[in-house]
Amino acid sequence: MLRRTLLATAALGLSLGLSTGAFAAGMDKVKACFVYVGPIGDGGWTFQHHQGALELQKAYGDKVEIAWQENVPEGADAERVLTQMALGGCNIIFTTSFGYMDATNAVAAKFPNVMFEHATGFKREHPNVSTYNARFYEGRAVQGTIAGRMTKSNKIGYIGSFPIPEVIMGINSYYLHAKKVNPNVELTVVWAYTWFDPAKEADSAKALIDAGVDVIASHTDSTAPLAEAAKTNGAVVGFGQASDMAEYKPSPRVSSIIDNWGPYYVKRVGALLDGSYAQADAWEGIAGGEVLIGEITDAVPADVKAEAEAMRDAIAAGTYHPFTGPINKQDGSPWLAEGQTAPDGDLLGMAFYVEGIQGDIPK
Repeated sequence: MLRRTLLATAALGLSLGLSTGAFAAGMDKVKACFVYVGPIGDGGWTFQHHQGALELQKAYGDKVEIAWQENVPEGADAERVLTQMALGGCNIIFTTSFGYMDATNAVAAKFPNVMFEHATGFKREHPNVSTYNARFYEGRAVQGTIAGRMTKSNKIGYIGSFPIPEVIMGINSYYLHAKKVNPNVELTVVWAYTWFDPAKEADSAKALIDAGVDVIASHTDSTAPLAEAAKTNGAVVGFGQASDMAEYKPSPRVSSIIDNWGPYYVKRVGALLDGSYAQADAWEGIAGGEVLIGEITDAVPADVKAEAEAMRDAIAAGTYHPFTGPINKQDGSPWLAEGQTAPDGDLLGMAFYVEGIQGDIPK
């Protein structure tokens, strides 16, 4: 049931030629299909993938037909839906949840002339399977900077979905950058064990608020944490997750991480149309435009806003990496030396907290 992660075995930048000659010649029209783990109205992860699908249709007009199915559970149901899509004439199928990984590869084996694109996975067992993700930890560095500067209690919080590398690297990045600007900051992590369950997400936010936390980040899909923060009359602020969640501006939502999937979808379907499609593994971030930092509102002091935007721009320019040493692991053992940046393999398999975070990672 775990969804979005990559492992250290992922080979970034992979580009292998496909053996399917029909696609090498290009296509006049493409049917692009999307499988969603939640509802397109979730306000977060699935909503943003669907915005990318709509952007794809807008880019190519009648050359592209899109179709989708919402609320598809991970497991046997996903394999059934994927099979139906392949039989229904889909030329390319985007499977937008980590737990679809095995189903994606199983169905791809049966339909070698259909292209499969799996979000956040690492298995490419067949030449018609590609993978893609975004470097969300870069956005967490910007959020951590804001959190460390804005907290009045010196207590910041994080709602985790599942203890997988993608979530853990976000927690570490958020904490490191809050600590960098505020040495007194303390982080509390609450695990919701869900990607989309507004009631559980609201309960997690309430638990953090009751513990004295006044800045909350989350790695779940709904707007419930911001709705809970809104009840505090400005005492607690937070961030939009996966989509802008602009309805909560200017506060409690003071900024956001926006997953910008549209350019990737346009690029991959365009490659099918023009005959340049090849198997790939993509992991882009702020520089590539797949991670956007939503407007930093006037609820954030001007100097803090400028500091956060400077970090965003440095990451985009490649002059700053959010995981730059010296950094120790939670147990005090060295991880990165002075000036050393984290290898992608370390990030993709991250299973430890950095020094200063209290508590254990659930098994």
